[in-house]
Amino acid sequence: VQLQASGGGLVQAGGSLRLACAASGRAVSSYALGWFRQAPGKERMFVAVINRSGASTYYADSVKGRFTISRDNAKNTVYLQMNSLKPEDTAVYYCVASRSYSDYDRPDYWGQGTLVTVSS
Repeated sequence: VQLQASGGGLVQAGGSLRLACAASGRAVSSYALGWFRQAPGKERMFVAVINRSGASTYYADSVKGRFTISRDNAKNTVYLQMNSLKPEDTAVYYCVASRSYSDYDRPDYWGQGTLVTVSS
């Protein structure tokens, strides 16, 4: 499975940004897809995950109510709509794929990161 993320950039606090990740490879639609992020000097942390049908989602507490994950299986793409952005959301965001939704915190595949910078 290959994952190509895009959509990062610079945005002011309170603004919005949408990340996209194009997935390719065998049976990619059967994978749970998600996002992690890594802020400068910190460890990577889980952000959000969506199951293969799109019916189930789960978020980190720090983004719940502000971020929305979705997927379009016809396009093999997962999205992360980020609203009410805060400076602490500044990080490199990574798209991930997991064979099992319940193993969302142990992804099987990682994409390259896309940088999101939120200015105060």
